[in-house]
Amino acid sequence: MSSTRRVLAPYLQILPGGLWLLLFFVIPMVTMLSLSLQEGDIVSGYVFTGHWQTYVDAITNYRVQLVRSLIYGAITTIVLIVVAFPVAYWIAFYGGRRKPTYLFLLLLPFFVSFVLRTISWRQILTDEGMLLGPLKQIGLLPETFHILGTPAAVIGGLVYNFVPFMVLPIYVALERIDPRVVEAARDLYADPATAFRKVIFPLALPGVFAGVLMTFVPASSDYVNSAVLGSSTTTMIGQVIQSQYLVSSNYPTASALSFTLMAVLLIGVFAYAKALGTEDVMKVAAR
Repeated sequence: MSSTRRVLAPYLQILPGGLWLLLFFVIPMVTMLSLSLQEGDIVSGYVFTGHWQTYVDAITNYRVQLVRSLIYGAITTIVLIVVAFPVAYWIAFYGGRRKPTYLFLLLLPFFVSFVLRTISWRQILTDEGMLLGPLKQIGLLPETFHILGTPAAVIGGLVYNFVPFMVLPIYVALERIDPRVVEAARDLYADPATAFRKVIFPLALPGVFAGVLMTFVPASSDYVNSAVLGSSTTTMIGQVIQSQYLVSSNYPTASALSFTLMAVLLIGVFAYAKALGTEDVMKVAAR
């Protein structure tokens, strides 16, 4: 009896997580895949016909929005690395006993709803708002200058909303670095720039890798920032999917676009992992 329990114990431990994934991931994904291959309308209903042409039509009609979303997501991720790494570095190495306080202050604005924060930025970035209004009044900006409805506004909103998802993984990776390793590099006559490039940054790569995964995927599929801060020229694929589902009730096209986006993102993530070398990253993390 004890041997049977030992055999079954690992499976029983993963059973709750497995059931969760089955109910809230596998079944919805299979349902959405089936829906993407159906034909019909919301009045007469949809029938599974294996209609793969839906994918061809969806990609053909919305390839601009799909490419735009990937570009916005990539730019957002790069900007986040540049912005988040110094913040995480300072907290990890110079935060001292106040590290929890600094992390709490970093996360504090994000206790407010994602949508409300984005709408707040819309109010700030309006042509006569608290940011641009005074600058136009004193002549630093022309009256025709505007930010809302531009790619800069959308990308800026994405960067702001996903900052913690990049800072926290990098901070965790930097926090695990043994200070004696950095001291050893300096004892070997490495200047600060060389120590950072040869020691600190390679050891922080697991955090960067995790941060990229946690920001690139949701940023590329986001639709709130482009809907609130953008215009018709900055429409992202998330907006198209949302519109096809909730406005046009064109469920097969929306499902096909969702699967296409997921496939493209997975290819991009795997390509990034291959280029970075996940085995090397995991070896560094294990140390």
